[in-house]
Amino acid sequence: MSSRKAEKDNFHKIELLATMQLYTKLMRYLYTLLFYAASPFVLLRMLWRSRRVEGYRHRLCERFGYIKSLDSDTPSLWLHAVSVGEVIAAVPLIKALLNHYPHYSLMVTTTTPTGSSQVQKNFKDRVRHVYLPYDLPGPVKRFLKRVHPQLAILMETELWPNLLHYTNKRNIPVLLANARLSERSLQGYQKIAAVVRKMLTQISCVAAQSPADGERFVRLGLSKDRLLVTGNVKFDLHLPTSVIQEGKSLRKSWGERLTLMAASTHEGEEIIVLEAFRRLRTEFPDAFLILAPRHPDRFTKVARLCENAGFSIVRRSLHQSPTQKTDILLGDTMGELCRLYAASDVAFVGGSLVPVGGHNLIEPAAIRLPIISGPQLQNFVLISELLKRAQALLIVNDSESLCHVVSRLFKSPEERSALGERAYQVSAANTGAVNKHMRWISRQLISPNS
Repeated sequence: MSSRKAEKDNFHKIELLATMQLYTKLMRYLYTLLFYAASPFVLLRMLWRSRRVEGYRHRLCERFGYIKSLDSDTPSLWLHAVSVGEVIAAVPLIKALLNHYPHYSLMVTTTTPTGSSQVQKNFKDRVRHVYLPYDLPGPVKRFLKRVHPQLAILMETELWPNLLHYTNKRNIPVLLANARLSERSLQGYQKIAAVVRKMLTQISCVAAQSPADGERFVRLGLSKDRLLVTGNVKFDLHLPTSVIQEGKSLRKSWGERLTLMAASTHEGEEIIVLEAFRRLRTEFPDAFLILAPRHPDRFTKVARLCENAGFSIVRRSLHQSPTQKTDILLGDTMGELCRLYAASDVAFVGGSLVPVGGHNLIEPAAIRLPIISGPQLQNFVLISELLKRAQALLIVNDSESLCHVVSRLFKSPEERSALGERAYQVSAANTGAVNKHMRWISRQLISPNS
């Protein structure tokens, strides 16, 4: 009797599994159909965006998988990083791959032109760059056939149904590197739980930034034996001394004026920063502001915002040098944040006074700067908690509190130095994530010397 019940239970399990497989297959087909239907609008949006960022209209064929094939006799690796932030985060990992596997071709894909520029700036011809193909069967299959990677490394949280399906079909191991998953993102993914669970079975390893990130992936359906908690590769940032020197050299053009850097700001934050700066100058008339918006398509708008507020600005992209009469240096270039941080006394990191979730706090920490942030830090929970615990992160809520905190720091070189040193110690104490990634990668690849 018990044997018959066990058989019946097994049958129901098999039936349920078959139903779920059919469901996820149909959902991928539906997703693909909708993507094909939306393709003309995707292209139109790309052309529309190219009015502000010209790079969007270039190399469109790459987005359909039409790229020059890599040499089939040379083993290859493929790493994908969406845009500038992800590319910068991936730099230590890419350097490690180039050092450990010099006989492999390394393909790096991005989604944005600014990401492409960052790859070129950091690695020139040491890696090959193309744009990630659209997540459609044809483009993805063409791309994989021409790159033939031995390993696919996707930075942070890149879950694309067709991309994962076809890498899985070609038996290509997939590493979700430096993976993070906020509680908010988890709730969104849970609405399509069966589809996400299927994608997670097609990932060989999720290298999570923190135990909390890892636990959220498990709640989504990731098998625990595919989870590796590595820490954040951003902590492995190594700043060349030349970057610090270039920042100090830049600083000479406006002299010893106390300088606030507002980095990676978003819509709605510049107004808060400018109001705080206006208040600050009643107490520190010579105070100087470096303002670096997050997105290139907002550079001109932010420049007008500064001018309309009555400030004298120079634009970094035009190679204009600040003078004693300049109020604001607009950091309207890409990949220069660390250089601009090095020219500053205090750092405010944006994306944190508006519901974006914050941005990289490790870069100013690595330069020993006192760091200020808004309260919206859901994308950087672990890093922000480590800094708070070390009393190395100051939280503000509005222009008044931002002005108050900056004023306090401007008055006290000792407090600036102490905060910056504590932030640096947090950064230095949490290195090692790249080595953990590389140990996993080494188990997937043929020895580079073989």
